[in-house]
This record gives sequence, structure tokens and C-alpha cells, in this order.
Amino acid sequence: MRFALSTEQLDFAAELRKILDAGQVPAAARAWAEGDPAKGQALLRQVADMGVFGLIVDERYDGADATTVDLVVALIELGRGAVPGPVIESAAVIPALLQRLPSSDAAQRWLPAIASGEALGTITFDTHRGIALDADIATPVLVADVGRLANGGAATGLVSSIDPARRLFRLTADELVADGPEVEAAIDYAFDTGVLACAAKLLGAGRSILEQTTTYAKQRKQFGRAIGEFQAVKQQLADVRIALDLAEPLLYRAALTLDSADRSRDVSAALVACGDAAHRAARAGLQVHGAIGYTAEFDLSLWLTRVAALRTAWGTADFHRGRIATALREHAPANAAHQRPA
Repeated sequence: MRFALSTEQLDFAAELRKILDAGQVPAAARAWAEGDPAKGQALLRQVADMGVFGLIVDERYDGADATTVDLVVALIELGRGAVPGPVIESAAVIPALLQRLPSSDAAQRWLPAIASGEALGTITFDTHRGIALDADIATPVLVADVGRLANGGAATGLVSSIDPARRLFRLTADELVADGPEVEAAIDYAFDTGVLACAAKLLGAGRSILEQTTTYAKQRKQFGRAIGEFQAVKQQLADVRIALDLAEPLLYRAALTLDSADRSRDVSAALVACGDAAHRAARAGLQVHGAIGYTAEFDLSLWLTRVAALRTAWGTADFHRGRIATALREHAPANAAHQRPA
């Protein structure tokens, strides 16, 4: 079977890339990190106008009712652009969760605003610490526990992150939204959707780092030659390209099997592969750029810190490798536990 993106999907990605390239994302990300989200929110409204936040939202909630592959295509571009904000939560996790609750009340209450870009939502699965991304500007702020979903209270206390543009806040559960076995199943599905979305953003970030590093290697000269002519540099960049290209099929497979019994295994495999490839890209990018690469004033640092943060934001590599090993050992993916990291 040959899998390839449609012309419409490729065109959608190209148009989204144009918007992000013209949107001065580095400036928006730096302002976001300083607590000024205005530029970032304006950029996200442009992204919303493209329909990104309503891609997997049903038409009855003013969404596009598109496929998970369409969502992955969009999130790769958002990862490539290092867009700040709770993009994974708003575009992927919350729509997946609310539309699978026993009652449609919560979906009707929040999804139309999220799909249109009028609101950004966030969620935490970490009930012990209660830390959520951008909880100070998000509506809703959801807290997902075992079989229980609540709307969070006021955000209190900024928690430091390796990525300054990922503003993490502590919060507590406030208003009960839903509970019961069906809610637990919806939470499991939403978590795996978040894992898939995180993998897509990592792949996009890795591709951007490779592009920036390749351009720099063609311009930076040493001993009268562009450093990109040296075999050691060529080999590093080739290894990055291979890693990213090998991770991409796992990502799209996970998108295609999100509603199957192989869901948890496949999204974990995608995140591990995309995370490792993006990490390889970050290491190579930093080495080729030298000391300038990690300075806050240099744009590459925005992608380096984003990759470092996202690699563990939805579970560590060890956690996801454990899920993969469990599924393979049991020879019955349908019985693999839909667990979440503690």
C-alpha cells in the first residue's frame, strides 16, 4: 500500500507555512515568554482562521470534521514554526476529549469558541502536581483524573520550564464536568491524541532545525571554505535527515490507527521516534552553530528549548518504550493498558 498526502493537504501545509513565516513567530514567542501573549494570540487567530483548531471538531460544533492526518499535517507546520501557546491542547486533546464524553453539554459549551479561535483551552493529566500550560489565559482549564474530569480553578504560581515560552501554572480542580467509566475511556483517548500531536510538533521542530542548520553551514566559512563542505558536517546533517524521514511514517501510521486497538502502541512509537529524531537535530544544530546556537538572542535557541521540553511533556521516552514493550510482549495490542505517566 502506498501512502501519500493529498494535493489539498500539501497545499494546506504550504499556506499555513506562509502565514507562520510572515508572522514573526520568534518575536511572538519571546513576548509570550515574558508574559505578553498579545502577538502570539494574534498569530494564533490567523492559524484559527485557517481552520486548524477546528480540524477534528464535528460540524455541529462549528468544526471542519476533518481527519487525524489533516491534524498531523497542521501540527507539523506549527512545530516547524515554534508557535507558542496551548496548541496541542486546543487543537487536538480537548476536542478529542469533549466529543467522547457521555453528554454533549461540555462540547457545546466550549468547542465552538475553540474551533473559531476565540478561546484557547488547556488541560492537565498530572493531577498530583496540577500543572497546566498557559492556564492564565485559557478557557477551559481542564483537570483529567481517573474517571473524572473537572474544570480547573484559578491558576496560581508560575512553574519554570526549560522552554520559557511554555508558561506552566499550578491549578486545582473546581467544577466537576463529568465522571464515570466512559469518561475514563475518553480521557485515555485524549491523552493518546496529545501524544500524537506532540510527536507531530517534534517532527516539525526537527525539520526546522535541520533547515536552519543547513543554511548556516552553507554561509559560515572556516579556512576559506563553507563549513558545509566538510565531511563531518555533511555526515551529521545526513544522519539527521535520515532520522526525521524514518520517523515520519510512524507518525502517519499512528494518525491512521488512532481509532484502532493499536492506538497506544503506535502513538508511543511515533513519539519516541520523532522525539529522538528532533533531539538528534538539536544536537547537530547546536554543534554546527557553535556557542551562538544556545544564546537566547539567537532564534535557533527557541527550537532547541522547545524540543527539550516537548520530549517529556507527554511522557518520557522510557514510559513510552514501556508501553510499546507491553504491547509486543502480550501479542495483543487490544489488551495493552491505556496508562498515563504518573
